[in-house]
Amino acid sequence: MPELTGILLIVVVLALLFDFSNGWHDSANAIATVVSTRVVSPVVAVMAAAVLNVAGAFMSTAVAKMVGSGIVSPTLVTQEMVAAALAGAIFWNLFTLLLGLPTSSSHALIGGLVGAAVAHGGWDIVKWSGLRPILQAMVLAPFFGFAIGFLLMVLISWACFRVTRSVATKLFKKLQLVSACFMAFSHGSNDAQKAMGIITLALLSTGQISSNEVPGWVIAACAVAMGLGTAVGGWKIVRTLGMGIVKLEPVHGFAAETGAASVLLVTAYVGLPVSTTQTITTSVMGVGAIKRFSAVRWGVTAKILYAWVFTLPGAALLAWLIYYLIGLRFV
Repeated sequence: MPELTGILLIVVVLALLFDFSNGWHDSANAIATVVSTRVVSPVVAVMAAAVLNVAGAFMSTAVAKMVGSGIVSPTLVTQEMVAAALAGAIFWNLFTLLLGLPTSSSHALIGGLVGAAVAHGGWDIVKWSGLRPILQAMVLAPFFGFAIGFLLMVLISWACFRVTRSVATKLFKKLQLVSACFMAFSHGSNDAQKAMGIITLALLSTGQISSNEVPGWVIAACAVAMGLGTAVGGWKIVRTLGMGIVKLEPVHGFAAETGAASVLLVTAYVGLPVSTTQTITTSVMGVGAIKRFSAVRWGVTAKILYAWVFTLPGAALLAWLIYYLIGLRFV
């Protein structure tokens, strides 16, 4: 483990705080459906999600490598810039958490990194060749979440056509335990890597490491920070995601979690930092839409969509302001 002093230590602490806020903010992604359908108690759900988030963080480092070297060049980075990026993302997470809006921590972090980079060195410092596929994946992942959730409900409806409602409910209460665990694991596999990438970027820029391979201690620290944040539980967002969009039953929870988790594991494997929040939210919309489109509470959904649109530029602006106006001149 390298010697962490001064601004580098502050950057690592901020990255872990971001991971904590990410887990806190995104706890609903893993537990909202299983809690709202009353399959398990909130306390059991959040503790299991915390453990599985930690386990998922050890699955891959492909996303961390993309965040660490694919968005801005490590040779052009300063620690003040990284600190401003993290602070912007953290403040945005806390702001939307207080509002109970399930926004994207991924968008907040990438927006913060771009905003701080532009403040530091202008648009030339941004690696568009790396940022472009990330933005494309961020746009496409919610559509895949909606489509897979919808298709899974179609298949389940067809397969269980002759099954009585009571038997189906008992079956999917058991299956939803599996899908909730799958969702929590996939959340950790994607989201914990983003802070890993930021710490790796900071270590690369100071010469503490010579490649974008993520050190073992970084993986462990980020996994634990994410798990602790998840254990706190973002209950206002749980209510919005689990009950505010559509009324869920165990079968809907199973389909939504399975669809979203599948998308997240694939993107984690290929190294694309997509939004877990958007993916699970649109998957919930997809399973709700199969009842009828009016079953989805589009008024609540519209507020969520507005928050999604403003997350990336909002976090970018916060990071830009922090870098310029506050300065973060740590020596």
